[in-house]
Amino acid sequence: MKPGLLFLEALLFLLGPAAGDLGTPGPSPSSLPLTDFTSNVVSGSGSSSSFGASSFRGSSRGSSSSSSRGQFSNFTGSKDDRGTCLCSVALPDTTFPVERMEHLEITAHILSQKFEKELSKVKEYVQLISVYEKRLSNLTVRVEIMEKDSISYTELDFELIKIEVKEMEKLIIRLKDTFVGSSVIVDQLEVEIRNMTLLVEKLETLDKNNVLSIRREIAVLKNKLKECEASKGENIPVGPPPPAPGTCAHGGVVNISRPVIVQLNWRGFAYKYGAWGRDYSPQNPDKGLYWVAPLNTDGRYLEYYRLYNTLDDLLLYVNAREYRIQYGQGSGTAVYKNNMYINWYSTRNIAKVNLTTNTVAVTQTLPNAAYNNRFSYANVAWQDIDLAVDENGLWVIYSTEASTGNIVISKLNDTTLVVLETWQTKQYKPSVSNAFMVCGVLYATRTLNTRTEEIFYYYDTNTGREGNLHIVMQKMQENVQSINYHPFEQKLFVYNDGYLLNYDLIFGQEPR
Repeated sequence: MKPGLLFLEALLFLLGPAAGDLGTPGPSPSSLPLTDFTSNVVSGSGSSSSFGASSFRGSSRGSSSSSSRGQFSNFTGSKDDRGTCLCSVALPDTTFPVERMEHLEITAHILSQKFEKELSKVKEYVQLISVYEKRLSNLTVRVEIMEKDSISYTELDFELIKIEVKEMEKLIIRLKDTFVGSSVIVDQLEVEIRNMTLLVEKLETLDKNNVLSIRREIAVLKNKLKECEASKGENIPVGPPPPAPGTCAHGGVVNISRPVIVQLNWRGFAYKYGAWGRDYSPQNPDKGLYWVAPLNTDGRYLEYYRLYNTLDDLLLYVNAREYRIQYGQGSGTAVYKNNMYINWYSTRNIAKVNLTTNTVAVTQTLPNAAYNNRFSYANVAWQDIDLAVDENGLWVIYSTEASTGNIVISKLNDTTLVVLETWQTKQYKPSVSNAFMVCGVLYATRTLNTRTEEIFYYYDTNTGREGNLHIVMQKMQENVQSINYHPFEQKLFVYNDGYLLNYDLIFGQEPR
């Protein structure tokens, strides 16, 4: 028997009485001749099957016939012109929906890709927002200082802060245009930046006529008047003016001004270690370039530095010449006569780098010097060898095993880096936070608290005398990474946890 006839017989058996109602009684299904059989798939309603036979009769098959009537209740029957019986039955959709499953998988894959893309954007925006929150916090600190401080700020100071605020405004606008989802943080940052802009403009307006500067000058004049009156009453002549720049006709450092915040270093707040200063040359004492040398975030490796012809260029981040070296270590950098002097990485050698060509001119071993964090300063790692410049030339401050960690001072030949003379002190170097040289005198600092240092010790290489001092030195951040002295300006250039600070030194009138 053919497979189609078997299927037809089975179907007629299932249809039972319903099929019998459509025609007259006839032979049993097994003897019916098959004239036509067609199967079609009807979209949305399952499968529809139609078949024709010369005649057929269905009979009740008990409970099975009754259950079949429940499953196939949606069918119709008719006869054609030739008397052939045709029956159309709507069957349930028992075929697995492969096409719909494939469409669902493709849709899920596309949605997954879009989600990953948007998630990466969100991560990027979160990082950008975090960076600019820190920058905004730094700006807030600087503006608060400008509000409270009695120091005069020039138009250049305001212009620098305006530039930074405008950069953040541009970023916030870009974030709002592209950010999808909740933008509460972005809106909050936008409001804070707008408030910062208004505050800077207000401060600039208040200082339009340089009122703070005038007040400061008036205070100085009042003090001079008081000194004149006191000296007149006691018949004591008025003291001589401050020493000429670059000379040592004074009695040494007796006081220091409050710090002036120049700016954050060009690499950002994360670069807490480094050094900065101004080149000094006795032949052209007032024409030295400015240099900034932040260490990498490990606090050890000196890789990049920048040079600026003027202070205005440094403040506005313009006309900078950036160079890379691959052998610097620590914050003990100094610049003298257009050459940078550094500690060669992981050695006791000193290197002389020509700033015009960014090439090493000379390297020289510092005899017996401890290195690689053996006797560095307190709170500052990798500064076992600290280079310094003063009116007399190039110096190096370090320790040896023979000195048991006490400070050793050596005068260097700035051309060959050969040691010319050496002095031993009684001051333990790791208990000192930093040091600098002025007119052949070593001055050492120590930490009193998170906002105050003290110049507490001196050693005079001219006389061999040493002693204690008590000169309070305010600071903006907790740790002082380096101190460089400029003989012509008679200023200290301090690197304070990433910030560039200036201090004016005040000298005694009588030569030491």
